[in-house]
Amino acid sequence: MKKQHGPAFKVDQIDLAECLVCKGSAVIKGVFHELACVHCNASGWVTAATGEALPLEVLVTQLSMRLRIVLQQVNQLCRPVTCGPESLYVQNNRRGAGGTNYTGD
Repeated sequence: MKKQHGPAFKVDQIDLAECLVCKGSAVIKGVFHELACVHCNASGWVTAATGEALPLEVLVTQLSMRLRIVLQQVNQLCRPVTCGPESLYVQNNRRGAGGTNYTGD
């Protein structure tokens, strides 16, 4: 184990797994209504290695990191891919007056 003084410079991503008690839904079925799951702090996520709940400060950071990665993947998949003559009309070629798009029409 490496000796370290002070906080880490970079936050490491922790492997998360769905809570086995609430099956990732963050609530458990009570007699009359749903109750917040106390095993996972009502988040639906626990550490994959130990199965323990994360502290709320760490959980917020880890979920934010995961959300950022997923949003990047969604943006890459939703980016329109143009090819052929259509790409000349979609992309700016800066050949027109004042650096505008010139299509030759």
